Amino acid sequence: MQRWFSCLAILLIVVSCAAQTKKAATPAKPKAQASAPAASDNANLPSEETVKAFLQQMFGYDSTLTYKVADIKPSAAEGLAEVTVVLGSSQGQAANKLYITPDGKHALTGELIPFGARPFDADNEKLKKSARGPSRGPADAPVTVVEFSDLQCPHCKEAQPKVEKLLSGAKNVRLVYQNFPLPMHDWAVKASAYADCVGRTNNDAFWKFIQSVYDSQADITAANADEKLTAIATTSGVKGQDIAACSNLAETGSRVQASVDLAQALDINSTPTFFINGRKISSFNSLPDEVLQSLIDFAAKDKAAAK
Repeated sequence: MQRWFSCLAILLIVVSCAAQTKKAATPAKPKAQASAPAASDNANLPSEETVKAFLQQMFGYDSTLTYKVADIKPSAAEGLAEVTVVLGSSQGQAANKLYITPDGKHALTGELIPFGARPFDADNEKLKKSARGPSRGPADAPVTVVEFSDLQCPHCKEAQPKVEKLLSGAKNVRLVYQNFPLPMHDWAVKASAYADCVGRTNNDAFWKFIQSVYDSQADITAANADEKLTAIATTSGVKGQDIAACSNLAETGSRVQASVDLAQALDINSTPTFFINGRKISSFNSLPDEVLQSLIDFAAKDKAAAK
């Protein structure tokens, strides 16, 4: 979804300028506010009708595009309203965000980024506390890379050789995998549940499992997902039938949803998204290897200097 998401962001600029297995099968629900927004915040929010009218004016010329309003809420940046819209075409769907000024007359596209002397610390603390997925690399590594991925996402599959190259060439990196199944993918939630169960059973089998799922993406459908995922689990080194049973447990769905909630708390809306000691990397696939290595080296030095 990453390339499509980027294209949509460009399109927005040019023309005006991603659950519990049974109980909550739909992932990536808008995250709840920590507390009820103040009345003044609500007063600055555009109505859904206004946003729909805006989208019609922006994209109504193209009958191949679809669009819907996913969320309207106060932004983390005081005074701005945050509007999430889902745009789609035959290539797929992607979420995009607009930030609306208090007068309701202007919109900013893109994403808010943290600012300050230590801009990545807040997200890094969230990850330290809640990113509990399967991991590879030394537990005490100075650099932690957290990957949020969707097993049905083709761009997540494309990222894996780059991930393997990074891990094979660095001894100071720990990788943590977090499930983030996107709502437009029809078997991603199920795959996340299987992955969660495999990871809790055997860490080594987990990495074989997710790579095999990526390799088999073209053969897996919503109709045959249980059969395919059970077989892949078995060939990865665990008992596929046990994993299938585990995937249907409410507690498994709760863990998958907790990972989705963490992604939303970190303002992630596309996959794959990576964090390097809290620094968000949304363009991982297009990042040159030497730049990625420089980011890893910088994070390690920064960690050492902060001690």
